[in-house]
Amino acid sequence: MSMLKLYGILIRASIRSRMQYKFNFIFSSLMAAFINVVEFLLVAILLDKFGNIKGWSLYEVGYLYSVLILSKSIYRSLASDVHHIERYLVSGEMDQLLIRPIPILLALMTQNFTIMLGEFLQGIIILVISMQGLFAAGQITVASIPLTVLIILSGAVVLFTIGLVSATMGFWITRVRDLQNITEDASHTAARYPLLIYPKWLQLLLVSILPVGLVNYIPSLYILRGQYGLWVLVLTTALAAFALWLGLRFWRMGLSKYQSTGN
Repeated sequence: MSMLKLYGILIRASIRSRMQYKFNFIFSSLMAAFINVVEFLLVAILLDKFGNIKGWSLYEVGYLYSVLILSKSIYRSLASDVHHIERYLVSGEMDQLLIRPIPILLALMTQNFTIMLGEFLQGIIILVISMQGLFAAGQITVASIPLTVLIILSGAVVLFTIGLVSATMGFWITRVRDLQNITEDASHTAARYPLLIYPKWLQLLLVSILPVGLVNYIPSLYILRGQYGLWVLVLTTALAAFALWLGLRFWRMGLSKYQSTGN
């Protein structure tokens, strides 16, 4: 509880700092949301033209898309600079975090706090529209609402863990941005759509080595289609917690290998 309280204090301080430039905050949020909306509209146009993707309707794809966007927004809001660790390693800013009387990861997570307001609003709107369509089709019930909240939170943990492991590799290779383009940016884009559209080897990669499929696709098989059983949600939540534990241990090991830039 003391760590959560400290996290809250640091986040409030970071928000006050960011809000010194209110126009920049509002404009960047709107532009990020606009880009994501355009991406989804392109998919919606294709679905409207051809009907479905491998048997997945527009509402089902919208559900997958919005769950991924919301999970990613939570992760990037609560731990923004984990994704930007290369800057700290190259510039020597990591040294400044090391001399703070708080855990390094906590200090990194609370730097430059960014509320991804545009992505949150976009994700919620698409999720509501998609679930309304699925309700009307009798494909889901009211019980799917709390289950959806669960998989969004569980998905945020999975994405944070992938981001943390990718960032930790920076303690060995320093220039970690290219790796993050694959493990985070590319994999997040791939997970917005049904994994069935990809080759078998890529499907396996996206549910094992880069387990973004656990964020939305695997849980949605039960929520949207009743496949397997409730145990799927229990399993994905447990795997998310276990992956986080492993990711934190890997972070501590990587941190012990850190070498200062000397400046």
